[in-house]
Amino acid sequence: MNEVYRFVAAEKAVHPVALLCRVLGVVRSSFSAWLEAEQARSARERADEALAHEITVIHLASKGAYGVPRVHAELRRLGRAVNRKRVERIMRKRGIAGVTRRRRRAPTRPDKQARPAPDLIGRDFTADRPGTRLVGDITYLPTREG
Repeated sequence: MNEVYRFVAAEKAVHPVALLCRVLGVVRSSFSAWLEAEQARSARERADEALAHEITVIHLASKGAYGVPRVHAELRRLGRAVNRKRVERIMRKRGIAGVTRRRRRAPTRPDKQARPAPDLIGRDFTADRPGTRLVGDITYLPTREG
């Protein structure tokens, strides 16, 4: 809608506002409200620019490591009462991002082409006397083969 309102504002010297609003399907009162809010919008943009400068300084002082949470905490420590979402929006808009930690490496994955170990006792774990059938899992023991 901002583009439509800008067009109406640019063309209001040539054509009546009521005609432009009717042709473009815009309510005239909403155009008037948009026009009155222009000063507030420009003031907010100037404040965002000043905040973006502070964010850039903090980000560069951290050697590019700080992301949104730490930049927000630093701004709060400096006495700036600013919303975290606003800091996030400004950093995203300016392309400022902190260093992300490396992903955790996944545990070892089994080889898809490896054949399973043969079942030498046929899933029968009963024994006539102790020490005749020793079964266990020793995959947790480190070996030179990996």
